[in-house]
Amino acid sequence: MDTRYLTYILAIARKKNMTKAAEELYVSQSSLSQYLTKLEQEIGTPLFFRTKGELTLTPAGKLYTEAAEKVIHIKTQLYKDISSLDNKGHITIGVTSQFGLRALTEIIPKFKAAYPDYRIEITEQSLPSITKMLLEENLDLGLIAANAISPFQKENVDLLREEEVLFTIPASHPYTKKNPSGSIPQKDLIPVFQNENFLLSRKESSLRVISDQLFRQAGFEPSAICETNSVTATRRMVANGIGVTFIGESCINTSDPVAYYSLDPKLYRLNLLVRRKNWILNPAETYLCQLIRSCFPDAEPQASKQ
Repeated sequence: MDTRYLTYILAIARKKNMTKAAEELYVSQSSLSQYLTKLEQEIGTPLFFRTKGELTLTPAGKLYTEAAEKVIHIKTQLYKDISSLDNKGHITIGVTSQFGLRALTEIIPKFKAAYPDYRIEITEQSLPSITKMLLEENLDLGLIAANAISPFQKENVDLLREEEVLFTIPASHPYTKKNPSGSIPQKDLIPVFQNENFLLSRKESSLRVISDQLFRQAGFEPSAICETNSVTATRRMVANGIGVTFIGESCINTSDPVAYYSLDPKLYRLNLLVRRKNWILNPAETYLCQLIRSCFPDAEPQASKQ
C-alpha cells in the first residue's frame, strides 16, 4: 500500500513552503512541484493558495489532507494489527530524559516475558524533536520531560509525576559549607551565584525553559560556558568545578562530588507518557503502557494540567 504521495501533500501543508517540504522529503523541488500541479489538475481545483511565498490550504486542500491523514493512519494500524496476529509487533518509543530510560530498563524485561516476539525501538532525542515525531505520528509513545501538556491532546497524555528541578553545584563550593541544608531561596540564587559559569541545557528543553524564566524574573544574564543536552556531561563538569546548573531529580547521581539544592519555592517539570494520536492500542501495547504507569504510582491518566 503506497501512501508516499499522500505524505508529499502533508509535508507541503506542514511546511507551507515547497523548498522546505522537498528538503524534508529528500526529493527535488521541481519533482514535488510537478506532482502537486498534476494532482491539482486531476482533482480540478487548487489545493493551496500561493500568496507571498507561502502555501496555505484551500478548502479543498483541507479536505484532501484530512483524508490523507486518515488513509495513512489506516495503513499504519492495519500493518500493526496484522503483525500482532501472532503476537509479533514493533513499538517505537521516544525518550528525552533519564527518567524515561530508567523506567524502560525496569519494565522491558517484564514486557518481553509476556510478548517475547515484540520489538521495542527506543529513540533518545531532544524535546522539540520527540514532540515533532509524536505529532507527525512517527513514534508510538513518548516518555518526555516537559513544561506543559500542550501541544498534545489531553486524551493522549498521562501525567506520570511532577519532577522537582534542583540547583546543582560542586561539592567543594564554599556555599555548601555555609549552607548544608539542601535548600536555597530563589531570591538568593542570583545574588550568590551571579559570578558563576552556568551550564545550560539546549534551547527549548524543559530545563532551559525553567532556567530562562528564572533568569528573566531576576533580570539576570548568566555567564553561560556551554549548552548541552547531555546530563551526564553536565554533571561531570559541575563535579570538576567548571560551573553550576539545573538538573531534574531523576538525573541525580550520588556518587558524583556535587551538591543538590531545592529551590524555595520549588521548581518542577512534568514527566509525561504521550501516545500518538489516532492510535488504537492492541493488548501488547496496552500492557506496555500499564507497565510504564506502574513505575509511577501517582500517575494521572488523560492529564488535565496545562
